[in-house]
Amino acid sequence: MSLLPYDDRDGLIWFDGAFVPWRDAKVHTICHGLHYGSAVFEGVRMYKGKIFKLEEHTERLFKSAEYLGMKILFTADEINQACIDACAKNEVVDGYIRPIAWRGSEEMGISAQRTQTHVAIATWDWPSYFPKEIKEKGIALKTTHWKKPAPDTAPCFSKASGLYMINTLAKHEAEAEGYQDVLMHDYRGYVAESSGANIFMVKGGVIYTPIADCFLNGITRATVFEMAEAAGLTLKEVRIMPDELLEADEIFITGTAVEVTPIGRIDKTLFNVGPITQQMMAAYTERTHAHEKEAAYA
Repeated sequence: MSLLPYDDRDGLIWFDGAFVPWRDAKVHTICHGLHYGSAVFEGVRMYKGKIFKLEEHTERLFKSAEYLGMKILFTADEINQACIDACAKNEVVDGYIRPIAWRGSEEMGISAQRTQTHVAIATWDWPSYFPKEIKEKGIALKTTHWKKPAPDTAPCFSKASGLYMINTLAKHEAEAEGYQDVLMHDYRGYVAESSGANIFMVKGGVIYTPIADCFLNGITRATVFEMAEAAGLTLKEVRIMPDELLEADEIFITGTAVEVTPIGRIDKTLFNVGPITQQMMAAYTERTHAHEKEAAYA
């Protein structure tokens, strides 16, 4: 992954309906999205020239904005096309796409009734989130004291920028101790997710995942449901206590960035990268690259 600063790159960014030079895609320091966290975003992947589940991501972007009372002034079709065009103009074939919508500088204060919702879309090359050698043996999670909030205290079903601060704090603490990510519990003490990915455990050949009632129901999470059904595997949404998770046969996390990534350790407890995790990893790769096979037979 490139170490170039994200504000100093060549290329173009789609900004409120037009492409502008990457370095010129800026907002003012007096901006409601910056000061009050009133922004929503998506993370989308392109594999070998094809964007995976673009429509689902755009639909969620609009729903996230609606949760925050923000009206996006473009249609879903316009956003979809802008994502495709951004990849083409930046010559991205295997990469990451970041649409973001935020309240602008038209008004400053907690109330933002007169602000306009601005939208930008950037894309860049994106290899595997974790190095291959780490991913093969499974990443390490550290349990954090930070909790996922109750749904009546935060807009937890929105992919809202402000919600990620506790994730950043938790992950920084874990990385300082040599872990790759964190295990977060919810406000009740149940297992929730990692810093930015949903979690699954396998026990006795059955896949279990926490009920998404106070955190984001990921698009990759939904894809695992589809893959498990297609493979004839049983998958159940349940409340999982931390000690139950530590008794699992296999554990993996899912997300657009991390894809399907096995867990090799939680705190001091070790886990094997088991057959069902490997099956889900292979099935996800097949789904995200299915268009290559289709093209070969065209």
